[in-house]
Amino acid sequence: MDHFLYRDGALYAEDVPVAEIAAQVGTPFYLYSTATLVRHFRLFDEALAGMDHLICYAMKAASNQAILKTLAAEGAGMDVVSGGEYRRARAAGVPGERIVFSGVGKTAEEIRLALDGGVRQFNVESEPEMQVLSAVASKMGKTAPITIRVNPDVDAKTHAKIATGKSENKFGIPISRAREVYAMAAALPGIEVIGIDVHIGSQLTELEPFELAYTKVAELTEVLRADGHDIRRLDLGGGLGIPYTRSNEAPPLPLDYGALIKRNVGHLGCEIEIEPGRLIVGNAGILVSEVIYVKSGEGRDFLILDGAMNDLIRPAMYEAYHDIVPVIEPAPGTEQAPFDIVGPVCESGDTFARQRLMPPLIAGDLVAFRSAGAYGAVMASEYNSRPLVPEVLVHGDQFAVIRPRPTFDEMINRDTIPEWL
Repeated sequence: MDHFLYRDGALYAEDVPVAEIAAQVGTPFYLYSTATLVRHFRLFDEALAGMDHLICYAMKAASNQAILKTLAAEGAGMDVVSGGEYRRARAAGVPGERIVFSGVGKTAEEIRLALDGGVRQFNVESEPEMQVLSAVASKMGKTAPITIRVNPDVDAKTHAKIATGKSENKFGIPISRAREVYAMAAALPGIEVIGIDVHIGSQLTELEPFELAYTKVAELTEVLRADGHDIRRLDLGGGLGIPYTRSNEAPPLPLDYGALIKRNVGHLGCEIEIEPGRLIVGNAGILVSEVIYVKSGEGRDFLILDGAMNDLIRPAMYEAYHDIVPVIEPAPGTEQAPFDIVGPVCESGDTFARQRLMPPLIAGDLVAFRSAGAYGAVMASEYNSRPLVPEVLVHGDQFAVIRPRPTFDEMINRDTIPEWL
């Protein structure tokens, strides 16, 4: 569930009317609910109750410092995949011992940054990375705790662009080579093997792929321990999906996911880490946009919004579906008609929905894209010289702009003109 509900015919974010925020901030803008963020984090925490665990929020889903501080106050760790994300996490007050550094392309500079500032572990993805990590840590006189990400060759049954656990994906080492790579790690100076990492993809809507992957991880744990490795931590990744529609086919609940973890690896006595991102923040955010024009075309009608693919790229990149609802609730029985819902960017790909049934709308009306909190603002750009979309956080009856919209001057003045021009 989320905390974006109609009251007396108007859409509210917790206790604040969305239209009131739009009047002050302007559109388009992202809007997050603190209550939803906290509720979703606590669902995972409760699901792993009774196990030694840490929930590391996958901050690539939404990395505003206000969101990070909200979750860190609940006890969350952070899963980062770049030096920039590491800096964001630290700036938000997250201690190094609660930051897991993932990603296939960590540079020596990023490794030094995390070793110097403190890090819970590096999730190592390849032998060359492991060798660089060993060299950097040794030169700094430090010991880097590592897990090694294994690729279990499990089909996550999700979109091809967000599947990460099959043999053809770029992530991790083949699980068939795990013993060889762990032996190599044990012989290198400057690193300490503490566990195993696995992550098979994003937006998983069934539990079977997790079951297959975690069964393999449990078996590997026993094998590696027999080889003499002190496997005491299992990083099981994230990936649990969210409902993008209001249908009855909802993805599994965190409670069911937690039960699966306990069933498959609970007997190993390992500390468990999970890295949810989308499920924590996805339904905790909406994108609010205004209708610019209602246009009649040849055989179809268009709703042209002031939000565009540069603000929310998921439909263009992943063919993603988002519920799009009017901010003013239609009266019961209001007749709907099909519209193509598009933005103003000069590309046919700037299309959010085709032939979507919508109630009658006119220029100036507001609409909200539900489930837009994950991979929305973080993937936004300034394509077509459109300023980055602002972000707003609601807390009860209060709201605050947590990333302002830059002015056109601020955007344009970042350019530097060479002296010969």
